[in-house]
Amino acid sequence: QVQLVESGGGLVQAGGSLRLSCAASGRTFNTYTMGWFRQAPGKEREFVARISANGGLADYTDSVKGRFAISRDNVKNTVYLQMNSLKPEDTAVYYCAVGYRWDTRPKLSDFGSWGQGTQVTVSS
Repeated sequence: QVQLVESGGGLVQAGGSLRLSCAASGRTFNTYTMGWFRQAPGKEREFVARISANGGLADYTDSVKGRFAISRDNVKNTVYLQMNSLKPEDTAVYYCAVGYRWDTRPKLSDFGSWGQGTQVTVSS
């Protein structure tokens, strides 16, 4: 069972940047797809980005393309989400998760071992 701990959230002004980190326990980190999701108050959890086990493939939801970048360090067992040009609508709790399959369209049910989340608040 992989355990995930997110960090790096905070309060930032619109247009600013944050880098989220997700540290994973376990020796099999480099065999898993990893994903980032977010959940705003009153809304469902939504997909943000995912990266393949070797880092060769990455996928983003349309609203963050060109602003966010997912990466991973399989030596440090960590996945990152670099968020630039942040907007108030990016405000949410951000979660990382282990992906158990790579479908054409990422689904919440494809992911598990959720972290506790980290709050990102973007002020206007």
